[in-house]
Amino acid sequence: MRPSRYLIALVLAMATVTIFVSVWWRDMSTPLIGLWLVLAGVTVGDLALSALAGRMTVEFDLPPQGFVGHTAAFTVAISPQKGALPGKIDIRLDLAPELVIGAGRLPWATSDTGEKPTRASVDIHLTRRGQFAIHGLWLKWPSRLRLLEIIAHLPVVREIDVLPDISPVLSGAIKTQILPLEAGQKDLRLRGEGSEFHQLREFASGMDPRSMDWKRSARMRSLVVREMRAERNHQIILCIDSGRLMAEQLAGFAKLDRAINAALAMCWGAGLAGDLVGLYSFDSRPRLFVPALPGRAAFARLQTVCAGLRYETQETNHTLGLTHLSARLKRRSLIVIFSDFVDSITAELMIENIQVLARHHFMVYVALRDPMLAKLIEPEEMTLDAIARSVAARQILHERRAVMEKLARLGVLCLDSTPEALTSDLIARYIEIKSREMI
Repeated sequence: MRPSRYLIALVLAMATVTIFVSVWWRDMSTPLIGLWLVLAGVTVGDLALSALAGRMTVEFDLPPQGFVGHTAAFTVAISPQKGALPGKIDIRLDLAPELVIGAGRLPWATSDTGEKPTRASVDIHLTRRGQFAIHGLWLKWPSRLRLLEIIAHLPVVREIDVLPDISPVLSGAIKTQILPLEAGQKDLRLRGEGSEFHQLREFASGMDPRSMDWKRSARMRSLVVREMRAERNHQIILCIDSGRLMAEQLAGFAKLDRAINAALAMCWGAGLAGDLVGLYSFDSRPRLFVPALPGRAAFARLQTVCAGLRYETQETNHTLGLTHLSARLKRRSLIVIFSDFVDSITAELMIENIQVLARHHFMVYVALRDPMLAKLIEPEEMTLDAIARSVAARQILHERRAVMEKLARLGVLCLDSTPEALTSDLIARYIEIKSREMI
């Protein structure tokens, strides 16, 4: 409880009158004392009136889980126990810094007084993975005569698990992109360029004559063609760099979270395509290695493992990390590396170790491009600071392009994508790799 601005203004006005009267009319002390007693009595009465009539029940709700990059609705329900609700209730939340509501304040107030329950909801932005809590709820409302502000603190025992974003999987977007339904069968069939035999079919007009099986046609005395499809059961290793650069914020969220979301989407897509998927993470040293499993079976395990990946602050050791990965792999694999670099000098060791892996495996290098760089290149105002930033942005893009071209010359498929398009671009590259039998 604290005095309102009306009570403070009233006290200041009465104090001014008291000083003025005491100086010029000293015999007026008794009326002044009575006036102060009246103000004190009115204030105490206002407090008692508000305490009796302002009792309420507060309930709150928060979903137990949410996806990083999304929002979770925190709902507050206020029901009066006696009398009507105050005309205005301000709410403030004590929450973990990873849960963002603007400045941490819930901008809501009851619009009408009444005896009916009132509900309000606010969206909490989930910016990092982990388990976070809302610790407390502060309520503030004016007294009946608006001389006081009543403040109440309620403990909130609510936690939310922020998990990697698998909304493209749940919505069916990945399935739509990678698994076209054909003849009512749920099977990925990339025909014509595949190396795995699928079935024999009777020749029909429009089919490629080069797919004709002449021996079986002679035996069956009718023209038949060999139908091929892309080879299955490839081994895919999702290699995630969890070092300092990947912990940086990009478009509101850490690069590591963007990489994890894209990796899980590819794991689901590879499961639909019949491939095996494993996971490897490293920073200054090797961290986690999950052996390759059938994609659908591996998805739940990889989702749990990725939810526990920490945001490291140490520099990435590509030599140690990629050498350890090379020793763990016993067969040719598709290795997708999610990493980043600052300039061409710091990327030299990364390029050398990727070159060693590219001799035995098919490599895909995935990096996130900052969309702000394109805006900095062409500033709206030609000031000295804007020109300096434009030159720096051009230099950064030039060095990124040089590193990507060098990796491409080594046979590495490079993907330098924006955060919003990363998942769809990665799935499109995976479909291209499968259809062209590049593994």
